[in-house]
Amino acid sequence: MAQLRVVVLWHQHQPFYKDLVTGQYRLPWTRLHALKDYYGMVKLLEEFPNVHQTFNLVPSLINQIQDYVSGAAQDPFLEVAAKPAKDLSPDERRFALQYLFQANSVNVIGRYPRYRELWERFRGAGDSPEKAEKYFQAQDFTDLQVLSQIGWFDEYFLEEKSIAELIKKGRNYSLEDQRAVIAAEREFLARVLPVHTEAAKKGSIEISTSPFYHPILPLVCDTQAGAVSSPGLPLPQNRYRHPEDAREQLQRGLDLHEKVFGMRPRGVWPSEGSVSEEALAIAHRLGVQWMATDEGVLGRSLGLIFPRDGGGRLSSDMAHRLYTIYRYENADTRMNLIFRDHTLSDLIGFVYSGMPAQEAANNLIQKIKESAQPVLSHGQDAMVPIILDGENAWEYYPRSGREFLRRFYDALQKDPEIEAVTVSEAIARHQNCSYLNSLVPGSWISANFNVWIGAPEDNKAWDYLYHARNLYTEAAASASEEQRKVAFEEILIAEGSDWNWWYGPEHHSANDRDFDELYRKHLSNVYQALGRTPPDYLAQPIAGAVARPSYTPQSAYIHPKVTGDMVRYFEWMGAAWHTADRRSGSMHGKQFLLDAVYAGIDEQFVYGRLDFAGKVPEDGFEVVVNLESWAKHADRLRRELRLDAVVESARMQSWKTTVPEEEKVLASSSAPGQEARVALMRNFEFRVPLAWLMAAPMEIEKIRGPGESSEALTTRLRLRFSLWRNRLPVDALPVEGWIELELLREEELISQ
Repeated sequence: MAQLRVVVLWHQHQPFYKDLVTGQYRLPWTRLHALKDYYGMVKLLEEFPNVHQTFNLVPSLINQIQDYVSGAAQDPFLEVAAKPAKDLSPDERRFALQYLFQANSVNVIGRYPRYRELWERFRGAGDSPEKAEKYFQAQDFTDLQVLSQIGWFDEYFLEEKSIAELIKKGRNYSLEDQRAVIAAEREFLARVLPVHTEAAKKGSIEISTSPFYHPILPLVCDTQAGAVSSPGLPLPQNRYRHPEDAREQLQRGLDLHEKVFGMRPRGVWPSEGSVSEEALAIAHRLGVQWMATDEGVLGRSLGLIFPRDGGGRLSSDMAHRLYTIYRYENADTRMNLIFRDHTLSDLIGFVYSGMPAQEAANNLIQKIKESAQPVLSHGQDAMVPIILDGENAWEYYPRSGREFLRRFYDALQKDPEIEAVTVSEAIARHQNCSYLNSLVPGSWISANFNVWIGAPEDNKAWDYLYHARNLYTEAAASASEEQRKVAFEEILIAEGSDWNWWYGPEHHSANDRDFDELYRKHLSNVYQALGRTPPDYLAQPIAGAVARPSYTPQSAYIHPKVTGDMVRYFEWMGAAWHTADRRSGSMHGKQFLLDAVYAGIDEQFVYGRLDFAGKVPEDGFEVVVNLESWAKHADRLRRELRLDAVVESARMQSWKTTVPEEEKVLASSSAPGQEARVALMRNFEFRVPLAWLMAAPMEIEKIRGPGESSEALTTRLRLRFSLWRNRLPVDALPVEGWIELELLREEELISQ
């Protein structure tokens, strides 16, 4: 009987943040993600013994975790979090304000009322550490120091009695509380690697590896590979070609895993799914049995694409080609290959965080079955590969996504039609492999390497690496063994993919400058280790000015006509607005359909406007606007409204405004009444009465509830816009949090 097997591979990775010369960590994300994600992702599987999965741990990540566990890591972020607040210098206070709020505002900061209170105070000062410092007293800093660490603790760690008691305390933390949290971090970090070893020995997980410092192997082998996958791509001035480095990176990764986990990895997720025939040959000679990449690479290698219908399904022929194990054979090279289902993987990464956990899990199980059905119906085994980042997505889920994962795993375990297996188990059991004798080089992003090479910033980074590598070749013979060791290590670190991830037009983060400086520091260390003076250009930033997403609060009442015609932009002057950040940070692949949203009030109404990224999409979709009114001082939700609009062929078919808790329809396209308005032409616009939200700034006495003091009255509104397809949320603005409107009289609003 044909069998459906699901392979889930979680890729755990952080850049190498340590400066080998100073010993300091430039950024804290390895420690924080090790506290938040890695332990629980494996521990959770103890509840589901029949669900087997593959975890890919990048060797340089393991190396950094070991550094923290040993106590050798010098982390200035941890030092500031641990220092008594009264002893913080002015620079350290500003440092704390700059970095300790760098977390998801809803699911990390918003989970703890005191943390959110402090964050809102910081935002009220314009997100400026210099301006905000005077508003933070010693107790505020202590509370921030404690909660900024607890906010990153794994769900399992939060259940520990000592941590649970601190969470219950909520605020006014003592120095003893602060010390207890910092001590707990090292203890929790020490559990991360052993839980992987235990699970691997039991057979519930397979541990795969990547090249040591996460380089793009095909480009380290030869930067000309960039133009092979993208003909005409501008390349660096100097050709970087060091296949011996690529081999070293992979060899080290395999060796470290064997040392740490007691077993040699059979498989490799090459950094960013980047493969080439040269990289496969190196891996084969090192004994690697399988590698994985993206469906786009398979498509280009076969001379086809994998188009999907409106439900995300492949045709029968395309499903047969994707949902199988491939055997690559060329000359002396043999390699088993799997190619990730891009669509299913992105649903977990970008879509299901916006849905109720059970609904999301049900949808994923349904889509897995629908995807495999064309293959199973022909009596053949189907292997559906889901491969994605195993850490960054969970910040966008409530409680780190554990409820979603539990429901998904429970469904996998109970469904007799599905077998959840590791990659090696899938290869061993698969009955109908396909064969490849050639492979087009590419990565999981657009089946090319354009994120890491081609843009002026990327190419400059490669040229700087080229010169440092050449210096090493020339000077190594006359250097001491220790000098050579440090210099070569810095070369390998600089070959990592993470630096060029942030160069060029594709991605940015709040730490762009830090990544740029750290990359140039690694290269400078090569020169210093060999007794040379680093070239002057390494003192100059590679990254240019970066456009940031914009948010502006409401500055005046607005009175727009609701027509859906965006040429009337003057009518929206004074509205709060939020523009999309199209450079997607740590995670790549988000679909951008929304460009900007606007919101504002006048004496009677709240207005909203959504601008699309381009024309109104032709494919059917639904616009959902969630509106909430809050009693600010009581921090209590007063009322929630939901506006739904159904659009087909770029025309609005229907709309309705409801009170979800009461299942009550206040207005609709069939019964609009005199007050609500909804329109769609070139953009989407609406207005609804403030009274429907129990809010009206000019009639404050009329909205007071029985026995309610004026301090508890509604003083702010929150709005969030999202676009749905096939009952799945595909884009939203803001991505995190809400647009917030203060319910003030117009003269008060203008004077702010």
